[in-house]
Amino acid sequence: MSRIVIGAGIRGSHAVVDRVEGKVNAAIEKYGADKAVGLPNTAYYLPTIYGITGIKVETLGDMPAIIKKCRELLAEVPAEDCWLPYLGPGLDSGMATCFAFDLEEALKYLEDPCPYLPSKEDPEETDADIWLGAADDIILRKRGVEFVDGSAPGFAAVVGAAKDVETAVAIAKELQEKSIYVFMASHSPNGVSFAQQLHEAGVQIGWNTRLVPFGYDHSAAIHAIGFAVKAALTFGGQTPGDHVGVLKYIKNRIFAFILALDEVVDEQYAAACGAINFAVPTIADTDFPEVLPTGVCTYEHVVTNIPQEEIVSKGIEVRGLKITITKIDIPVAYGPAFEGERIKKDAMHVELGGPKSMGFEFAYSKPLDEVEDGKFEVVGPDLGDVEVGGLLPIGIWIELAGRKFQEDFEPILERQCHHLLNGAEGVLHIGQRDIVWMRISKKAFDAGFTLKHFGTILHAKMHNEFGAIVDKVQVTIYTDEAKVKELLEVARKTWHERDNRLADMIDETTDTFYSCTLCQSFAPTHVCVVTPERPGLCGAYNWLDCRASYEINPHGPNQPIEKGDTIDERLGKWKGVDEFVAPASGNAFESFAAYSIMEDPMTSCGCFEAIAACLFAANAIMVVDRDYTGDTPCGMPFSTLAGTVGGGLQTPGFVGISKFYIGSKKFISAEGGIKRLAWLPKALKEQLKEMIEKRGEEIGIPNFYDMIATEENGTTEEEVMAFMTEVGHPALEMDPLM
Repeated sequence: MSRIVIGAGIRGSHAVVDRVEGKVNAAIEKYGADKAVGLPNTAYYLPTIYGITGIKVETLGDMPAIIKKCRELLAEVPAEDCWLPYLGPGLDSGMATCFAFDLEEALKYLEDPCPYLPSKEDPEETDADIWLGAADDIILRKRGVEFVDGSAPGFAAVVGAAKDVETAVAIAKELQEKSIYVFMASHSPNGVSFAQQLHEAGVQIGWNTRLVPFGYDHSAAIHAIGFAVKAALTFGGQTPGDHVGVLKYIKNRIFAFILALDEVVDEQYAAACGAINFAVPTIADTDFPEVLPTGVCTYEHVVTNIPQEEIVSKGIEVRGLKITITKIDIPVAYGPAFEGERIKKDAMHVELGGPKSMGFEFAYSKPLDEVEDGKFEVVGPDLGDVEVGGLLPIGIWIELAGRKFQEDFEPILERQCHHLLNGAEGVLHIGQRDIVWMRISKKAFDAGFTLKHFGTILHAKMHNEFGAIVDKVQVTIYTDEAKVKELLEVARKTWHERDNRLADMIDETTDTFYSCTLCQSFAPTHVCVVTPERPGLCGAYNWLDCRASYEINPHGPNQPIEKGDTIDERLGKWKGVDEFVAPASGNAFESFAAYSIMEDPMTSCGCFEAIAACLFAANAIMVVDRDYTGDTPCGMPFSTLAGTVGGGLQTPGFVGISKFYIGSKKFISAEGGIKRLAWLPKALKEQLKEMIEKRGEEIGIPNFYDMIATEENGTTEEEVMAFMTEVGHPALEMDPLM
């Protein structure tokens, strides 16, 4: 047992408790004992204290009792000539440090200005600083489940700073590639923090890249422990105050370790002693005596003198993490941490598809002898053939074969392009089907990334994730404009056939709907509820697709939802759906209405094909799709609407939809259905002509198609109302929208 480590930890614990007690007394004197205090947007009070003791700290007046408990836990600082093993007193003192840190961090939220960016997932360039502070419950429910289901094998709490910026980037990237979250707090004796080093290097930090900057002070490290405790209470069903149950759950399910970089001071020793209680070992790069005997942690407690180049692998070994990685032969890093990466114009080498060009992705199956596994081709210009900031059309053509492959699986694997390609560092992918929009960063291009690497990624990941049904994968990337245009029409014909498979199914005769949370890497609170008569807003997933997806991957983004008892038939509300939506959205939303645009509409993310918006003066609605860039009657173009409606928001009066949904009998049926539709972009109206004419016949208005205005008739609400009056639009006689 290390006398030096435990002795320094106990000494540091005394210093921390003394300091925090002074801050608590000062806060009570300034604000009064009744002043409410807590971490933002959480039901778990101060989580480490609440989880271990069951005590709810709600006001400043509750804090002195916690300080008293800390004093009871503190051991006497051992004498210099004491050589006895005293891990127990060291752990108790470490727990006192954790409690004191919980109090100290809560006090920061009383400061003006607050040093943190409360309830934010990522710092932005316009923010004064980079520190996010505690994870709120929305983030917890979005991210915490990843530790429980294994998609995130664990987290590394990085304290201090690397020896230089380059090493910091290398450590972070190695952890990202292994899908490990990086929780950053504290600083080195010279005032440098690991998070600041990454920020200086231009690395995107935040929850979406799994590089989470909690805070600059040593006390901010408690947010890593607090996250683990909240996960135990939320996902593990542990009872607050059952410290044995909480600690065992974290040991067995939330695999974490500390990487202590640079010189370790007494306060950090104290925090390390506290972390051992939670089975979180410390791996340090400096040379001091180790705490090797096992007992509380899975293996060693404190391991030291590990070079920074080897410290990640040592941390994984000591904590006992099981990492599964399929190495993909591309010149950039790859992993889920890069799925939330954004690439701005000034960092972009080339743009592919999007609103200024054509972009699509298409997957289909062929006989085994007609697919050459691992064959990748580029037809047309590659990335090196365009100037920086240039634009290319793109068609991603994927040929699949497998003995167990079914035609119903085609759209599921096609839709996987979104997250599979996003996993590459320096690649941004948005959209699906014929609205694909991609960007490749300058850094990725400079590293040697080419379009052929799209094939490398898709081949490796489809074999890895869908090996049970996929035997062969062949990928061709088209950037030749004429060829992209030709093949796009072939793909559209197949998409139309896929969409028509659902024509005879209705919601009333179906007991099971499906969720789709594929887009939560970009919109964490977004959930699609897919029914036979309401496809996913991206247009790529209908009910049959989701059912097939669930058969392929029962733990994937498409989960069955037993709709249960009907709450409101007109609105499209069911008990089972609401019970699913609440936790799936991180409790951001309590209820969804499948058929309403006004009352609890479904959330929208940036992958929608189109947006429906109310025109209240006209008593009607309009729909605008991504391809239309002009003005609209609601006063906002598509791009502005997308920024207002997207991001996982529930916005009454607006809802993201698929184009195919317009032809459904359930299309905003709570407000009267398609009879409300008064304006469409001309190109979209022509594209949906057959569908709209069919619905017109069904509602008894054979000429309804001609009653829908386009930009040629007007782009203001007044102009649309004039057109509606001229043609006798049925919405003028319907009940008011509000």
